[in-house]
Amino acid sequence: MKLPRAFYARDTRTVARELLGKVLVHQDGGVRRAARIVETEAYHGPEDRASHARAGPTPRAAIMFGPPGFAYVYLIYGTSHCMNVVTGPEGFPSAVLLRAAEPVERCLHSTRGPGNLCRALGIRREHDNGRDLAGDDLFVEDAPPPPERILAAPRVNVHYAGEWAERPWRFALAGSPWVSKPAPIPPKRRGR
Repeated sequence: MKLPRAFYARDTRTVARELLGKVLVHQDGGVRRAARIVETEAYHGPEDRASHARAGPTPRAAIMFGPPGFAYVYLIYGTSHCMNVVTGPEGFPSAVLLRAAEPVERCLHSTRGPGNLCRALGIRREHDNGRDLAGDDLFVEDAPPPPERILAAPRVNVHYAGEWAERPWRFALAGSPWVSKPAPIPPKRRGR
C-alpha cells in the first residue's frame, strides 16, 4: 500500500525517521525496481542553512515550497541524481533526502548513497522531479516499523552550513550494511 499524502504533510524530522524501513518503488519502463529505505536526512525550513530552500524558491528549489508528497530530484556534481520527498505544509520549504536503501527488487547498482540509490532504481531528474508520490510510477510503500534501532547524527557534506551542520537530522538503521559512509556512530551506553 502506498503512503498517503497525509504521511508527508508532517514535520520533516518526523517523516525522515518514519520513512526508515519503508520501500521506495520506481516503475522504470515497465520494470518494478524497489529498495528498503535505511538512511535519510531532514532539511527543515528556510532558515536551515544546509537546505536548498535557504535562497528562497529558486527554479531548483521551488518544489520544496509546494505541497507535500512530491519528489524533488536534483543533480549533484553534474553527475548524480538525488531524490528527496517534499514534506510539511505547503509554503514551508522542507524535504527528506533518501540517502541509502537495502536492495529489494531489480536494482541496477549499489543502493548505498543518494546518487547510487537513484542510479539503482533508474530515478532521474528529467523524468522524476516533481512526480506525485501518490501516482503509479514513483512511490513509497508502507511497511511495519523497522526492528532495528534508529540512530540520529549530523548530516553529511554540509559543513558550509555552520551550526546547522551539527543538527542531528540524519537518521539511519543501526547495523545496516547499506548505510552510506561515514556510518552514524551509536551513542555510548552509560557506565561503559
